[in-house]
Parts: sequence; C-alpha cells; structure tokens
Amino acid sequence: MPANICRMAGFYERLVFPWLNDKLAGGQEVAELRAQALRDASGMVIEIGFGSGANLEHYPPAVESIVAIDPNPGMHDRAAPRVRASRIPVTLLVGRAETLPVPDATLDTAVSTLTLCSVTDPPRVLSELSRVLNDRGRLIVMEHGRADDSSVSRWQDRLNGIQKVVACGCHLNRPIQQLVEAAGFRFGSVRKFYLPKAPRTHAWFTIGVASKIH
Repeated sequence: MPANICRMAGFYERLVFPWLNDKLAGGQEVAELRAQALRDASGMVIEIGFGSGANLEHYPPAVESIVAIDPNPGMHDRAAPRVRASRIPVTLLVGRAETLPVPDATLDTAVSTLTLCSVTDPPRVLSELSRVLNDRGRLIVMEHGRADDSSVSRWQDRLNGIQKVVACGCHLNRPIQQLVEAAGFRFGSVRKFYLPKAPRTHAWFTIGVASKIH
C-alpha cells in the first residue's frame, strides 16, 4: 500500500473514527442500554474495546477497579478525561483482546459492549475472557450482530464488506449469542431486540449476562 494511503488510513483510524464512533454510539437510548447491561458488574472488571470510556459513568458502586483494553491509541486519548473524572481506578492498556495481559482466574467481571463485532478472532477473545475470569466470574455483553430475521441477515451479509471498511473492522453479521455459548458460557439472562430508530441491519442487539460452564 502506498505510504500516503497508509498515512490517511492511520489518520482516519486514530482521529476520525473515534469521533465518529462516539457520535453513532453516544445517544441517550444507547446510554440507557449501557446502564441496564452493566448493573450486574462487580469487583475487579476487565473491559475490552474500552473506546472513549462511555461505560464509565454507568458502572455500579460494586465495581472496585477496571482494566481497560483497546487497540486504538486514539480511543485512549479520548478516554483520558473520563478516566481522570472517574471514581473507579482505571488501568488503560493499548492491546488486543485476543491476548490479554492478565493472569488466569483473577477477575470478577468481563465486559464487552459493541466490541465482539470488530475483534479479529471472536472465539479466541472469548476464550481469553474465560481464562482471566475466576470460577464465579461473569461475562456481560451488549452487542449488535446477526439478526434472527433472515430477511435482515441477508442484507447484513451484503453490506458487511462496506461496513468493515467504514467502521474499522466492524462486522454486521456475527451471531453473538451463539459465539458466547460456543466459548463455554451459559447465559443466565439474555435479551435480543431491534434498537428503535436505527437501520435494522445495524440495530439487532444482544444484551446478557453469562457465566462460565464448569
């Protein structure tokens, strides 16, 4: 790839996309869903795809600390003011969810919100989350993904290539519940629905809390 195109791609990923992502995922409706999803978080938390820290204000008092992972340094730049204002100690790390720099069985809660859509290897990421959770640990997900309605999922397949380019690797058509369960988790609660006032190809949400199967 020519150097000027590489520089443009880097500029978009580090500066433009973080701003665009916050605009698209920062509405009041999504904020309310974040609060609902995170109400069961507790103890020592790891959050993958931390982004600009949009979840921080929604964590309940039971959360003691957060290890925040994101591969995009531009996201950490945007997260810094929220981290400084947070009552919860946050350790910001630039890294990939496929290789978490955390010892085995040390954390109480893992959080993935609007992240499994864009990781390179979802099964490996979920395996890593299982590894770092203790035996009573729980995984909280709030994700968009493949709709149960076949007429919508066909369009998700058609649009997926464009989506991956515009949204830095985000996929429209990943079956979130199936991926989580295939990785050895069992949902204690799960809710799937279309987010109102959004294109249905982008609006099929899965929110749930899952535990490791022993």
